[in-house]
Amino acid sequence: MTRSRARDVNVCGVTAAISVIDGKWKTALLWLLESGPHRPAELRRKLPGLSEKVLTQALREMEEDGLVHREVFAVLPPKTVYTLTGFGRELSEALAPLSDWGHRRLERLAAPVVAS
Repeated sequence: MTRSRARDVNVCGVTAAISVIDGKWKTALLWLLESGPHRPAELRRKLPGLSEKVLTQALREMEEDGLVHREVFAVLPPKTVYTLTGFGRELSEALAPLSDWGHRRLERLAAPVVAS
């Protein structure tokens, strides 16, 4: 899905929402940021396999979409902290039922198949 679909007013609401969280890491970042502010290095430590480049790109897109707030403190060395915005919290809450469904699906997949 392309980033332009995130701003296209002529797509269905589900498509518009999915385009904002599209990608491997954004839902995990939302989930981590639900617990409070995080520095980029903390996010990378908690998500093994996430490169600095991809983290930066995902956070920039999430900031552009109004999901996260980036605050840079004027200290040496510079300190940057990311937090969810109210809009980001709304999205996170909206995704909770989908997450529950996903967990139920995984439980079904893990359940032994009973022969009839």
